[in-house]
Amino acid sequence: MSDADATELTTALDARDATVCVVGAGGKKSTLFALADRLDRPVVTASVRIPIFDDRVATVRVTDDPLAAIDAAGADDWPLGLVPDRDRADRYLGYDAETVSDVADAAPGATLVKADGARLREFKAPGDREPQVPATADVIVPIASAHVVGEPLADKSVHRPERVAAITGRALGEPVRPADVAAVLASPDGGLKRVSDGATAIPMINKVDDGADAAAAREIAEEVLDRADVPRVLLTRLVEAGDAADDPVVEVVE
Repeated sequence: MSDADATELTTALDARDATVCVVGAGGKKSTLFALADRLDRPVVTASVRIPIFDDRVATVRVTDDPLAAIDAAGADDWPLGLVPDRDRADRYLGYDAETVSDVADAAPGATLVKADGARLREFKAPGDREPQVPATADVIVPIASAHVVGEPLADKSVHRPERVAAITGRALGEPVRPADVAAVLASPDGGLKRVSDGATAIPMINKVDDGADAAAAREIAEEVLDRADVPRVLLTRLVEAGDAADDPVVEVVE
């Protein structure tokens, strides 16, 4: 294990100049924006719907020609948000995965991608068409919230609880255990779904807000490392409008 002082977020996620896709539940958008605040000339985009985020980046361009928007971006436009259209008043649509790959090829720095949805839950397993990961992805970050431990395996806290049950062998309504979170994060049907041979998966347990959360998160992380070939697991405390001067990494488990 290493403490938070030794590894900051962009280093821990190998994010510099990379295409980073966040999946799972309990901190995807916060991770995107925390990275965007810390990287040089990043693009923030999505391959699925994403809530309106104009207040979290310097500029959002709504365009069906994102490559032209990158080419035209000035010094004050970074971080640059790119989306194809508005879905409704509170969210944008995402590009198809092939277009996101093109964006990543054209971007001068990192490309940060929201690649699935979770309907504001703390934990999830992906659906049949999820995640929408571009072929150029360098890093996949499967996320779960430490707050789900002890909650019932049900819709209130878990998106697609029946899929979590299928991976873990648990019954719906039973309390979620650290072992259940680890099983999903480490599963090729869960957090590692569509991680290509050329990409690195770096799982994250977010919302590590107190000692009980930290103990549960360490248990999850250690079991993920036993189950899956991943380089490390991050324990984080990300907030939606966090100060970029404060690093959110609580601990790195290796």
